[in-house]
Formats: sequence, structure tokens, C-alpha cells
Amino acid sequence: MNPIETLGLALGAGFSSGLNLYATVATLGLLQRFGVIHLPPGLQRLSHPWVLGTAVGLYLLEFFADKIPFVDTIWDAIHTFIRPPAAALLAFAAAGAAPPEWRWGAALIAGGVALTSHGTKASARAAVNTSPEPFSNWVLSFGEDLLAVWLTWMATAHPVATTIIVFGLLALSIDCWKPEQALLHVRCQPIQKRLVPKLAVLRLQYPVPFVGENHQL
Repeated sequence: MNPIETLGLALGAGFSSGLNLYATVATLGLLQRFGVIHLPPGLQRLSHPWVLGTAVGLYLLEFFADKIPFVDTIWDAIHTFIRPPAAALLAFAAAGAAPPEWRWGAALIAGGVALTSHGTKASARAAVNTSPEPFSNWVLSFGEDLLAVWLTWMATAHPVATTIIVFGLLALSIDCWKPEQALLHVRCQPIQKRLVPKLAVLRLQYPVPFVGENHQL
């Protein structure tokens, strides 16, 4: 693979690993095993039955854990220490033919990209879990799985296009990922739900003119 293809694979696999590491590894292994693509030598081990079986089994476990509110938050918290390092390892292995400094650079880029996508996912889930209905959580989870699989395939088939797509996704993630605002929203929403009805009752019982309101004496 040339440097452009290696960069595309590192970015695509890095972003998708931050969303769903096991879906990324399983997709790469299955594509290699069935001859759809030819991975770099350092990643060809992903098509081994033991690696594939482990990745698919862990993906199934994550598939169900990711659909349960608050369980998905715990799962994401644990995988903060798994997804970025694994993405860096995938990029390091993919750039096996490159000089050592390029391999370490690819690993750092992929780890940073994975941390960004993982943080965006975790923040979005924390906000969605405040909703009483489970459907929004399920839709978001399915969408993340599909994006992870599609982006992994794109990284191997169209690395240049993947590089452009990932830069766009990173820009969107950085713009949307505001941890302090998401945390404030999660903490204040239950208080707001309890406080607003009480304020409405008090205003009916003790009407007080507000600034900007016209009242006749």
C-alpha cells in the first residue's frame, strides 16, 4: 500500500473502531477471508478463524449491550481504554512496510481519531439515555454499527474518498462534541421537569407582573 492508501485505512479504521471496534475487526477479517480485498501483511491475521470468531462473538455481546440504556454508557466507559489503543495497533500493523516513524505517526493519528469518534458516541448516548423511550437509543446504535461497517469497507476499497469523509466526520464530531454542555443538559433536565410545573402553579396562585407584560390596574 502507498502512503495515501495507508493514511485512508488508518483514518477509516480508526474512526470506525471508535464507534465499534469489534465490527471493524470482523469486517476487515471477513473481507480478507473471502477475497474481497487484500489487506496489508500485518493485518492478514485478522482473517484467522480464531480472530474472526472472537471478534464476531464480542460484536454480538456489544450489539445487545449497546441497545440497553445506561448499560451502553458503562460499556462505553470501559471501552475508552480499549478502542483508541486498538485502533492505533491496527494502524501500526497496516503500515508495516513503511519506515518506523511513519508507522508510529499512523498509530497516533488512528488513536486520536478513534478517541474523537468514541467521545462523540459516548456523549450522544449520555444525552439520548435521558429520553424515557428506548427507540432513539436503538436507532442510534444501529446507525453506528452500519457506519462502522461501511466506513471500514470504504477504507479498504476507496482510501482517498475515506480520507475526505473522515475529515468531514471529525469536523462534525468536534463541532457537536461539547462535553460540558452535554453534562449540564443531563444533570439539569430532571430538575427542570420537576421545577417548571411547580413554578406554573405558583404563578397561578400568586400572579406577579413580569417585565415586559402589560397589566391593567
